[in-house]
Amino acid sequence: MSETTYTVTGMTCDHCVASVTEEITEIDGVTAVAVDLPTGAVTVTSDASVDEARVRAAVEEAGYRLTAA
Repeated sequence: MSETTYTVTGMTCDHCVASVTEEITEIDGVTAVAVDLPTGAVTVTSDASVDEARVRAAVEEAGYRLTAA
């Protein structure tokens, strides 16, 4: 099991959280996504390590920006 926390910018509401969660959850192997709206922290739990580029692409697809891992 792997857990990585990223920082996402641009999220301002629960809809933002839902969009980011939905996109990241579609990545193969991801088992859970936890988003802390005030800090922008997004913790991704997965069966194995997930490539950061895939997480970045999912976040961008939702309309936001991954700034750090």
